[in-house]
Amino acid sequence: MSLSPQFLDELRARTLLSSLIGRTTKLQKAGREFRACCPFHNEKSPSFYVNDEKAFYHCFGCGAHGDAIRWMTDQRGLPFMDAVKELVQAAGMEMPAMDRQSAEKAERAKGLHEACADAATWFTEQLNGLAGAEARNILERRAIRADTAKAFGLGFAPDSRGKLKEALKEFGDPMLVEAGLLISVEGKEPYDRFRGRLMIPIRDPRGRTIAFGGRIIGDGEPKYLNSPETPLFDKGRTLYNLDRAAPASRKTGRVIVVEGYMDVIALAQAGFGEAVAPLGTALTEAQLERLWRLSDVPILCFDGDSAGQKAAMRAAHRALPMLAPGRSLSFVTLPEGVDPDDLVRAKGPAAFEELLRTPQPLVDRLWSHELAAEPLDTPEQKAGLKQRLNELAQTIADDGVRIEYQAEFRRRFEDLYARVREPFRPFQPVKRKPGQKWKAPDPPVSEMAKGVRATGIDRILAKAVLAGLIRHPAEIARHMEVLGSLKLADGALGRLFEAVIDVAVEDQALDSDGLLTILAKSGFDIIATDLLRPDQLSCSFTQKGAEPARARADLDEAIAILVARPEVDAALAEATATLKARYSDEAFERQVSLVKEQQALDERLANLVQANEDARAFSAEGN
Repeated sequence: MSLSPQFLDELRARTLLSSLIGRTTKLQKAGREFRACCPFHNEKSPSFYVNDEKAFYHCFGCGAHGDAIRWMTDQRGLPFMDAVKELVQAAGMEMPAMDRQSAEKAERAKGLHEACADAATWFTEQLNGLAGAEARNILERRAIRADTAKAFGLGFAPDSRGKLKEALKEFGDPMLVEAGLLISVEGKEPYDRFRGRLMIPIRDPRGRTIAFGGRIIGDGEPKYLNSPETPLFDKGRTLYNLDRAAPASRKTGRVIVVEGYMDVIALAQAGFGEAVAPLGTALTEAQLERLWRLSDVPILCFDGDSAGQKAAMRAAHRALPMLAPGRSLSFVTLPEGVDPDDLVRAKGPAAFEELLRTPQPLVDRLWSHELAAEPLDTPEQKAGLKQRLNELAQTIADDGVRIEYQAEFRRRFEDLYARVREPFRPFQPVKRKPGQKWKAPDPPVSEMAKGVRATGIDRILAKAVLAGLIRHPAEIARHMEVLGSLKLADGALGRLFEAVIDVAVEDQALDSDGLLTILAKSGFDIIATDLLRPDQLSCSFTQKGAEPARARADLDEAIAILVARPEVDAALAEATATLKARYSDEAFERQVSLVKEQQALDERLANLVQANEDARAFSAEGN
């Protein structure tokens, strides 16, 4: 059905926006407008305004803005057409005429909605009657209060093949079968689908009952039974409790995904109204899209057992192709054998809230899962890890997000096997064991030894770092403190280094081409161009067109080596002089330790060059 702009304008004109918003948000009169604390984000002073004359709302805090229809889709979480229909009904208008086929379909859906609603009412009556005593006992054992049961419309289906059929006979068997309430078997009379079960209505985003979930009373299989697919109920597109969770999530800024009905109900009773659940299946693409309408990073909180964690990984893999800047998933891992219902009943809401404060990002969950997938003792197994990570990243459709995942996986893989040590620290206090005699700590590096800083910096590395700074002048400000303390031995190289720093400090918005232009005017064009030749030290930050995140991380590492190496050289020179002057075991051990530190720095530098080649090979594998 197409809706004309004229019809939508008339609908907006007939809807008093302050009255609509005032149903769920407390408004205060403020001149010709109304104001309130924004329902889209948490705030203490009101910055949300509603203007009836202009028929829009606006928040000066978070930027939320829209009309009546936008309010229904964003705050209530309704699909556009459902939002329009609800506003049309409230305004006393008629939807535009449909074609005959659409009209018949709509009329039939109306009948199905009514059948499901009447069934929900009947189930509730049974729960509260004599027949529902055992079902009520189950709710009491699970500490579900009467007001919670009422809010969720819980009911009871007697262990009978025909009581619901008899109660709803005015709808006729065919419609009750189509609604999923009766089972039709060829050659037999249709009979009640749900028998001897605690009944849980499943509602659409507008709060209308469209299906049911039934939990067995006592022993039996299956433990949970859902309605079949119907014209109203699409299991892969429906999330349990979405109608109640949508407005709650607007206030909390998050949405929590759990495994089952009872988890949702228990969490809502404990104050977590923003919880939803899939309906016995893995999260689908359609359900993920619905979740992302409510929160950029939904929190998945599945059971701590093996099945729950497998479901979490299936959701992670399914979400990867759909990731976008700012849009992801996060995970909360419960103790094994514990579900959210158990946790809030045993330890209270505070224990669950504590878990929600530090969810695990999607990239961490993927990395830890692949790391634990198999042993990593052989080159082949390590190559397998690299391949699996690359295949995961390649499934991401968004170019920017895919590149960031590739860079992050690559960095973690390299960190896992690279022999990386902390930069040398000349002096560290030594903790003594009980009874151990005190001895003087190693003296600080002397002024004479510090002179090594002027000549001990590796020339090749210094040239590479300088080339990296010319390629990425925006990084200079991040390292200003350490760069300002470096002295380069080569006169021309040192002057170029100082010129680059000075120019970048004066104009921090300069890009590489702009920096080269200014350097050329000062006579540094030949030296700067020579530094950027491909045959210089090959690192990602010296290469044109390298991934920004990769280049930035490698440049950080190169500068760290550049700063640490003179300290190690200076300390080693002094330790060697001390050893020559007077031999001792302590002096010898210190010299050996410093030689190892020097070698470790050399290895880190070699790793930077090798990592650049590995990065090219890693990208080539994915192409």
